[in-house]
Amino acid sequence: MFLLRRLGATLLTVVLITALTGTGPASAKPPGIAPETALARARVAADVLMSSYDQKKAWFPSSWWNSAVALQTVGDYMQRTGDRRYLAQLDHTFETNKGPFPAGELSTDEIYGNFTSRAIDDAGWWALNWIQAYDLTGQPKYLDMAVTIAEFMNDFWDPSSCGGGIWWNEERTYKNAVTNGQWIRLTAELHNRIPGDTAWLDRAEEAWAWYLDSGMINSDGLVNDGLNDDCENNRQTVWTYNQGLAIGAGLELWRANGDEAVLAKARELADAALADGGLLVDGVLTESCDALDRTCDDNGKQFKGIFLRYLMDLADTTGAKRYREFVRTQATTIWEHDRDVANRLGCRWAGGTNDDHPNAFDWRTQASALSALIAAVPEQEPARSLSATLSPARTAILPAAGEPTEVKLELAVQATGKPGRSLAGGVELDAPSGWTVEPERTRFRLITGGAAEPVQRTVPVTVEIPADTESGTYLVTASATAAGLEFTAQAEIEVAHKIDFDTGTAAEIPWLWDADGSGNNGPQRRFADGNSYFVYRFPFPAGTTAAEATLTIENQYLVDLSSDGENWTTVLREDEPIRDGSNKADLTVDLTPYLAADGESPVYLRVRDSFPEDGWGGRVYHVTATFS
Repeated sequence: MFLLRRLGATLLTVVLITALTGTGPASAKPPGIAPETALARARVAADVLMSSYDQKKAWFPSSWWNSAVALQTVGDYMQRTGDRRYLAQLDHTFETNKGPFPAGELSTDEIYGNFTSRAIDDAGWWALNWIQAYDLTGQPKYLDMAVTIAEFMNDFWDPSSCGGGIWWNEERTYKNAVTNGQWIRLTAELHNRIPGDTAWLDRAEEAWAWYLDSGMINSDGLVNDGLNDDCENNRQTVWTYNQGLAIGAGLELWRANGDEAVLAKARELADAALADGGLLVDGVLTESCDALDRTCDDNGKQFKGIFLRYLMDLADTTGAKRYREFVRTQATTIWEHDRDVANRLGCRWAGGTNDDHPNAFDWRTQASALSALIAAVPEQEPARSLSATLSPARTAILPAAGEPTEVKLELAVQATGKPGRSLAGGVELDAPSGWTVEPERTRFRLITGGAAEPVQRTVPVTVEIPADTESGTYLVTASATAAGLEFTAQAEIEVAHKIDFDTGTAAEIPWLWDADGSGNNGPQRRFADGNSYFVYRFPFPAGTTAAEATLTIENQYLVDLSSDGENWTTVLREDEPIRDGSNKADLTVDLTPYLAADGESPVYLRVRDSFPEDGWGGRVYHVTATFS
């Protein structure tokens, strides 16, 4: 996995809606999760993940290999739940990105075509994704692509070094666990899907024998990262995804050859991970970089989900109670301790955050944690489910003095069930004391159409906030019930009397209208590279006659202003290709021309990249805005 630059969180870093103090991880001892609840949670989380999908580029912004894993996770979700709403996006990615791309175009090395590049493990993730797409659709083109990628990878099997194994990169500098774990899983999957095959099975069995004999599996049964130049275990970090791939490799090979010793080894690898001193902290899967004094990079954010993908496979295959309980533990702690009000799922599954190393939330962490929620859904999807959301999940207001303020929300109720069945229920809405929410109650009746296409009803909601409400964060809650099913949704309203925040922090969230593909690798580090951008919305109250904003900004920036979020005027531009932050300065822009003549006066501020071809766009550290 090789990124050209800036391994940072693409979206946001936020405070959780649960009471996280940053003092340490929570121990999760979950009750059983009702199958209908598990399905509803997975659907809501999958929808949040897909909201970050870039329809134009047909991937998830700023990470090539991570996009492959995220798309396979979406495929896992569809296969597990029967929901087929995202098949078009899978195919769109295939058709749009199967050709060659120059270095940097997809935030990685040159893509040679057919999803291959100098990073052999990147190609492996795409091959595994396309096999998942084949399993979902039966379309031969996906399986054919997986074969093409596997043939490319096979050129890097090299017995002249360490007796075998696939090289990690085109330069042949490293043999590691990830690439070889992928290789065994991929070759076994191909054998299991190609009638009459013997070649792929031979490769899978050869690779498995080499893998077990390579020394990468240490005396504790855990998989270190790879081999050193002397072909010995390098004792580098035991990453969860390497352990998961080893489990998944053994499972698929056992399906191919029926060798019970192979299945036993897969179970042994799983048991080592779940044992004391393995990969758990207080029962929760924990990456070494999840520690409260560390931060996972964009690679590490996605590792635990890969482990859960293959642990789910093992739980399904064996039916072992221990594995099923482990899956429920992960799904429960994520939902209770690692989820924000917008149903975004974070990096630390046990929760925990602090100012120096905040818990990260972006599409990578969403995809990873989603794998745990998917694993908690029974193999036979429930006959029905119910979920609800409130949007926008976060909004900010600058109240006018002495007058109440209205906020418009939308309640959406989703359900699945047998085709033609009626599901009737109701929703109760609750707001802070003294606030008014309309409607307080609403009824719904949905005619379900099966799992493939959840049905939805939307209801407009108006919240009136009393004059002189103190600054703070307030929650509006919607509780939906129907036929024994229930689901709770929340929206967060920030009442503010000033705008003053560091980017990449919880204080930024209420003002960030559209993160697009912007990056954020910690406090004071939001940036927009290439064709990405980010937009702040400042909802100035009625009667505002003057306003200005000051940005601490650097590098190759463009700053645009708008009164409607659609028509833009560029007000700041860096004309030099500066990459080192040497132009960092506090710059002030006049917002007054963009205020409405009457009524609420939102002004939109957008930051872009003035030299999109080289990927060093505007970085904003701090934002303030004043008005009168």
